[in-house]
Parts: sequence; structure tokens; C-alpha cells
Amino acid sequence: MAMKEQQRQVYRTMQGVEVDMGKLMNQNEMTVAVGNVKVNARGDELGPGGKILRTREEILRDSQPTGPVPEQMNVRAETVQPQVAPVKKDITNMDPEGKE
Repeated sequence: MAMKEQQRQVYRTMQGVEVDMGKLMNQNEMTVAVGNVKVNARGDELGPGGKILRTREEILRDSQPTGPVPEQMNVRAETVQPQVAPVKKDITNMDPEGKE
């Protein structure tokens, strides 16, 4: 099965400047991400001095289970409810104002 080619992500700013987001992401792939997690913009784990300890592919490979994936069950499927007969009221002796 052939992979789809990613669409170009070119946006036009309010001032008419075109910005290619895909190109911008590729240019800054090795830049250290902002925050308290030690990763670069690509998702690689970084060690002291910004050296790559584990690549993004290794992290994804470790996070995926190696065993069989459990079957998913439909949570919204109708569950079998016991059929309860509706209670019929005796309306012959009922007060017309609704007070029983």
C-alpha cells in the first residue's frame, strides 16, 4: 500500500507573506523544545549537552505493546436490559385533581 504524500502546509498571513509550515518544521527539527521535558522539536530524548540519547523511533517502538492487542468492545452498544412490565394504575378510584 503506497503512502500518501503529505500536503504542503503553506499559509498566507494577513500581510500577504506565504509561510511554508512543513519547511519551517524541518528546519527546526533539531532545536531543543521549550519546556521542562528534555526533547528536541522532533521528539528525540536529549541528554547533557543536547546529545540525543534515544531517537523518536526508539521511543515509539518501546511504547507500543509487543503482545496481541486486546479486542475493542463497543461501549455504546445496547446492553440487554431485563424487560420489566409497566405498572398499570387503577384509575377507577382516582381523584380528578391528581391526589390519590
